[in-house]
Amino acid sequence: MAQKIKIGRLTNANIYVDGSSLLGRVEEFNCPTLTYKQAEHKALGLNGTVEYYAGIDKMEGSMKWTSYYPEFLRKLANPFKAVRVQVRGNLEEYQGGERVGQTPAVVFLTIQPKDFPLGNFVQHDNVELTTNYGCTYVRMEINGEVITEVDVESNIFKVDGEDLLATYRRNLGI
Repeated sequence: MAQKIKIGRLTNANIYVDGSSLLGRVEEFNCPTLTYKQAEHKALGLNGTVEYYAGIDKMEGSMKWTSYYPEFLRKLANPFKAVRVQVRGNLEEYQGGERVGQTPAVVFLTIQPKDFPLGNFVQHDNVELTTNYGCTYVRMEINGEVITEVDVESNIFKVDGEDLLATYRRNLGI
């Protein structure tokens, strides 16, 4: 008999801004995507052109609010102040139609607001606000294990615990 596969499902989350819960206040949170820059290399003697890793592109995301929340909007109104954010979810595993496990999935971010929404107003509809942000730090953990960590300002890029820029920093004397 074939072994049944495990299916992962993460369908909800809570957001924390500087340690304070936003439970029920954010409709949607879009984490940044790590986009790896590639630099083209072509040279005499090569039978083609190749691309090599050249860094990480700017990290950006957004959060859509369900209403005005002054205590949090104040924190995201200042483009010169970094804000610490956590996105916490419950990662469920299913196998054979049954839930067989639950583990924490957490994304830690340091963000700076790129804009400050004042809202879109429509009769009989809730106000719509979306804050766009830039991100300088991100770490993803699943069940306490670090999957990836990027700190742009400290030249840190780790995957599965391996510091991919350790030699780079040493060679630069930093």
